[in-house]
Amino acid sequence: MRQDPFGNQRAGGQRRGGGLFGNVRWIILLGFAVYGGCYYFGNRTVDPYTGEKVLIDSALDAKEEKALGLQAYQEILSQERPVDPNSEIARQVREIASRLIAKVDVVETALAQEHGMQPQNFSRDFDWEVNVLQSDQANAFCLPGGKMAVYTGLIPVAKNADAVAVVMGHEIAHALLRHGAQRMAQQKLTQIGQMAGAASGMDAQQQQMMMSAMGYGYLLPYARSHETQADEVGLMLAAAACFNPEEAVPLWERMGAASGGQAPPEFSSTHPNPGTRIQNLQALMPKAMQYRERFCTSGASASR
Repeated sequence: MRQDPFGNQRAGGQRRGGGLFGNVRWIILLGFAVYGGCYYFGNRTVDPYTGEKVLIDSALDAKEEKALGLQAYQEILSQERPVDPNSEIARQVREIASRLIAKVDVVETALAQEHGMQPQNFSRDFDWEVNVLQSDQANAFCLPGGKMAVYTGLIPVAKNADAVAVVMGHEIAHALLRHGAQRMAQQKLTQIGQMAGAASGMDAQQQQMMMSAMGYGYLLPYARSHETQADEVGLMLAAAACFNPEEAVPLWERMGAASGGQAPPEFSSTHPNPGTRIQNLQALMPKAMQYRERFCTSGASASR
């Protein structure tokens, strides 16, 4: 005896427990499928940085997104300890951030033109702010609305301002590309799937199998594509701001070494493995050097 995905018992190839109840289950699934499809196709928009269609909930406006970022930032600052804003490291990080932010509009315009689009200038309403947080983490972040932080643990791994700029450019790119809003829309689709599974009579194990398949088949690859997109946009920002984009490759080699080679297999991770990331960055280097030549103005302090 075996079970079909909806819990109906089968023996000898004959179905039991069918009839009206089985039909109702299929109607419920069909209803959720229609709802999910309408949500998916009704909230698609084209991103000017990549030229790709992305899923962003149309009900989430820029002000609400910025407010969510500010709330998260305030919570982090209430738990983490910022270094003295007058310290040398804080001043250096603010200078790097200032140079990157100054090039956001020109980089967005250039990338949008590559895709035959006009820039949306979504970030012009950002309230940019950066703090340096005391932590051993080799990390940084930029939240929706432009609230940023760099952890002190990144500095010895980065080794120089160019590499710090590559990391900060990557994090800024996440905010510019609205990856947080995209993840929120993905979560809503996931919730629709969970409700469909529960309403159709799937047991907990069957629902878990369905969500695992969705994770490996859709959510994790989508998260890895976010990282790749942020690598490209961040590299162009760093180059346009007169930093040396070639520092990106040794940076990620050091980041990989700092992790002790403990990264999970790429198919089960939200991030590309270091080897894939380095290959992508190497392929982008000629374009980054062109951006540096085009947008690195004499008024900015060029590195090397």
